[in-house]
Amino acid sequence: MPPSITPLGAGPADQDDLVFLEEDPVQEHGAPRRPWRVMIVDDDEDVHSTTTFALGNLDMQGRPLEFLHAYSAAEARALLARESEIAVILLDVVMEQDDAGLRLVRHIRETLKLADVRIILRTGQPGYAPEIDAIRDFDINDYKTKSELTRIKLYTTVTAAIRSYEQIRRINASRQGLDRIVHASTELMALHGVHNFAVGALAQAAALLGAQPSGLLCVGTDGPAQHVLAAIGAWQEYEGRDLDAGGVPPLLARALAERRNLYAEHAVALYLAGKSCRTFGALIDVPRLPTELEQRLLDVYAANVAVGLDNVELLSHLHEAAFFDTLSKLPNRTRLIEILDATLAGPARADATLCLVDLDHFAETNDALGHEFGDMLLAAVARRLRHSLGGQLTVARIGGDIFCVLGSAAQVQPGPILGLFQQPFDIEGQTVQVTATLGLVRLAEHDGSGTDALKDADIALKRAKSQQRAGHFYFTRNMGVEIRERVRMMHALRTAFNRHELYLAYQPQMDLHTRRPVGAEALLRWRTADGVNVSPDRFIPIAEYSGLIIHIGEWVLRTACAELVRLRAAGHTDFTMSVNVSQVQFRHPQFVQMLRRALADTGAPPRYIELEITESMAMDEPDTFVEMLAQVKETGVHIAIDDFGTGFSSLSHLQRLRVDRLKIDRAFVTEITGSARGSSIAEMVIQLGRNLGLSIVAEGVEDERQAQVLYHLGCPLAQGFLFARPMAAGDLSTWLAGEAARA
Repeated sequence: MPPSITPLGAGPADQDDLVFLEEDPVQEHGAPRRPWRVMIVDDDEDVHSTTTFALGNLDMQGRPLEFLHAYSAAEARALLARESEIAVILLDVVMEQDDAGLRLVRHIRETLKLADVRIILRTGQPGYAPEIDAIRDFDINDYKTKSELTRIKLYTTVTAAIRSYEQIRRINASRQGLDRIVHASTELMALHGVHNFAVGALAQAAALLGAQPSGLLCVGTDGPAQHVLAAIGAWQEYEGRDLDAGGVPPLLARALAERRNLYAEHAVALYLAGKSCRTFGALIDVPRLPTELEQRLLDVYAANVAVGLDNVELLSHLHEAAFFDTLSKLPNRTRLIEILDATLAGPARADATLCLVDLDHFAETNDALGHEFGDMLLAAVARRLRHSLGGQLTVARIGGDIFCVLGSAAQVQPGPILGLFQQPFDIEGQTVQVTATLGLVRLAEHDGSGTDALKDADIALKRAKSQQRAGHFYFTRNMGVEIRERVRMMHALRTAFNRHELYLAYQPQMDLHTRRPVGAEALLRWRTADGVNVSPDRFIPIAEYSGLIIHIGEWVLRTACAELVRLRAAGHTDFTMSVNVSQVQFRHPQFVQMLRRALADTGAPPRYIELEITESMAMDEPDTFVEMLAQVKETGVHIAIDDFGTGFSSLSHLQRLRVDRLKIDRAFVTEITGSARGSSIAEMVIQLGRNLGLSIVAEGVEDERQAQVLYHLGCPLAQGFLFARPMAAGDLSTWLAGEAARA
């Protein structure tokens, strides 16, 4: 028992409104009545003492309680073999073994054939709750956790069980009626859903009286109004309707008001008191006034139906919460995966297509118009998809602004689905135009589970979004290989960074006139533990995609700055260090602070640090970029535009950028000797830089002819294999020393 004991004088909220047969509290001839025998089966002695303390001095139905104690399932079996007329068994679920309680229940019902005794399961371990099938098959009266059994609830539960036991004992004289109740209850427990249960309850009640099924079952709403959960026979048209106070049949209204069952010549009204603060009522048409025995049967039956309705409603709510989205009322991700697994295991797989529907720019709509408006938009999209496709296809919402359509390939077609978004949505008088992007996977080509199929569809969706919004893409096996390789590379790169497998190589930059080194570009390299070099073209995009570039980029900058300081200490004081900065890194809100810290911590002079950014970075959101670039320039570092000429920079925008240098892309350097266009583009870039007052450096210079042409065109600086390949820090120091000696 829990430490707090609720007094018997608690309010009505702690009591169960149950209706039972009236009973005489005194035996014939005034003799005192025999006690009710209650067996406590629990391996915890405290449970025995607290239970007897809570109930020992109380009378139930005018009779005291007598307690039998068993501290194990084996001891309980021995007691049951020699004791009789036990009314209630309070049974611990978990004792010697996890299933000791349920095995004892099986022994009581199947071996001992004790059908009258009422069994109340108790447990201190909710995780060992019995299955619904076990509760039904073994006629378990109730199931409670020990923490919820306050004194009043224990009293109520045991009272209900004793009354049920007494009812069964009284009705045993009419075995046929009892069998009908047991059969009806069993049939009802097999039904799923509140509506099915309610229809079954009406039909079984009519069957107990030998009448044709005709009636309705209601649940109370606000005030005296009633909502018709189920209706059969002459009342069929009332199903699903809300009845105001004047529309409720008079006999039923009276039964609800008086909180009891009523019997008349042509109808029976049952008051079904639920424990979840919801009251049910049933009206059944009958050809005659039920006999006293039939009324007693219906009283017991009504109590069972009331408890059953509570349980079924709770299970229905749990099922809805577990498998359906509360906003759209569509199946959720969990339910969709179940449907997918069933489809993949059956013949429908051969012709099934799964389609993810992602609303374009929904986050912006949410931010601009509010989450409440966004929810209404999602609900409107769900209604349109369900009404247009739901009759033939499975439509689900798997999270956020992503919906899913599953069905045959002929029906799940991108064109018709995208066509559903051509008409705008009307949200509280406001017209909203929405587009969608689709990712599709043909299940016949899919190997794996429903979860894997969703992953493949998501891969296709991301590919569609990266290429074109309001479009679609079908998943292919190659895409799966690509994404798995990307994930593998991402994990390997993170491990490599932590294990210091990444390093910097430095490629010197030369003055074409003096042929002396004036700086170097720091290049990120990756050599695996087994000596394999991974191309930067492979791992740098992965670093940017995963966000790891933020940490790697800071390490690169600090390492390059530290190397510059070492070179200056060695006498190379007029030497510039160039460091590449990715777009993800440059646009990080903490980039400027990180740059300032790196310069301060390493002592590197800012005027000898050059950050290289790509031309495409400069053109993406140019106003924001100009503002960001101004903050970077305030640190004193120089800026170079890398791979210039490969993008689409406007000259007016280029003039706004406070850059110091343009780098001619290696492709245009190669054209000097390998293309009919020759040096035309390189010459244009050199002339442009001269006009704008910018320094120029050409990269990828591999032969002397290229160097000579660039020099005569007016390009002052160059780097490439002609002068030196990228080298490690130690080799750079040695190389610079040699160049200085040669000079």
